[in-house]
Amino acid sequence: MTQHILIVDDEKNIVISIDYLLRREGFEVSVAHDGEEGLNLIKSQHPDLVLLDVMMPKLNGFQVCELVKQDPALASVRIIMLTAKGRDAEKEKGLALGADAYITKPFATRDLVAQVKALLT
Repeated sequence: MTQHILIVDDEKNIVISIDYLLRREGFEVSVAHDGEEGLNLIKSQHPDLVLLDVMMPKLNGFQVCELVKQDPALASVRIIMLTAKGRDAEKEKGLALGADAYITKPFATRDLVAQVKALLT
């Protein structure tokens, strides 16, 4: 069964490149362009993993992460925070809210794929 990854990010160029990269690796990919849309897709699609930006319109990534991890029906969804906010306090916040990993932009694509695969195996 193909694993499903949801990309939640409002930066089109990043979404396009990550989408291509993950599809090339054999994953099913969906995209949301703001936190509210992302939360709705997480609830309706139950993806295996979410790549979640922090700075987005409507709901930020921290809010989405917290809401997902508080919902027992969604608790198994893996979350990688993928963001330009790289200070230690922000990383700690993301992990404390339940994120499984925290990757800062810019990132090496091979590192992202390795992290995704590690969380899904």
